[in-house]
Amino acid sequence: MTTSVTLHKTGPIAHVTLNRPDRKNAFDRPMWHALTRCFTDVAADPDLRCVLLTGAGGAFSTGADIAEFVHQRADPKQAEEYGHTMEEAYRAVGECPIPVVAGIGGPCTGAGMVLALLADIRIAGAGARFGAPVSRLGLSMPYPEFSVLFEAVGGARSLDLVLRARLIDAAEALIWGIVTQVVEDDAVGDTALQAAEAITDGPPLVHLAHRNLARRLGTGEPLTPEERTETYASFATADYREGIRAFLEKRRPAFVGR
Repeated sequence: MTTSVTLHKTGPIAHVTLNRPDRKNAFDRPMWHALTRCFTDVAADPDLRCVLLTGAGGAFSTGADIAEFVHQRADPKQAEEYGHTMEEAYRAVGECPIPVVAGIGGPCTGAGMVLALLADIRIAGAGARFGAPVSRLGLSMPYPEFSVLFEAVGGARSLDLVLRARLIDAAEALIWGIVTQVVEDDAVGDTALQAAEAITDGPPLVHLAHRNLARRLGTGEPLTPEERTETYASFATADYREGIRAFLEKRRPAFVGR
């Protein structure tokens, strides 16, 4: 028996795979629940240091499975209730305590693009395509989704995507900041795995501090004096002492997360 989102762990890396290749990994309701369960499992495992998020079958995700809309999102009340399920999954990914690397091949649209944007590092194949053509269905992106897109690319580009319902290629997505690196299509898997491995070699507490600081700065509000002081906390860690020793001894550091 297969599941629509799979999780397996190899050492400190959690491999989360969107697994409905026959539907180009389009999300139905059980798949949203499965994604939440996988990231909840990841968050509870102290031995993990990175998540590698990918799609099976040559696609990342085409977003929502339109086939279930008639029964699952027939009116605003149903749509809002369904939206809570999606928000729970987005929150599980966005609040993941360890870095998330997305390896993106093929279509990455709608809810699939929003999901990818929640990853810290997004590596796309040259043939990947991005967009949010929701207007073709006569519907708008709800706030929880549009806010992720808006934060990533700003108002003008968000509107360009949704008003014209157009798809952009990986090269343009790189310019916009939707992805962080573009490689040949057949190199996505290896490149994303290498990025995950590089992260696991680093100090977990420092990774967490940098991610938290980036999110905090993203609010646009100035840091408090206490928050500024917290940016120096790493100087009190065992990993800091190990990093300095390793540098002076010309060897690779062995970070332990404390």
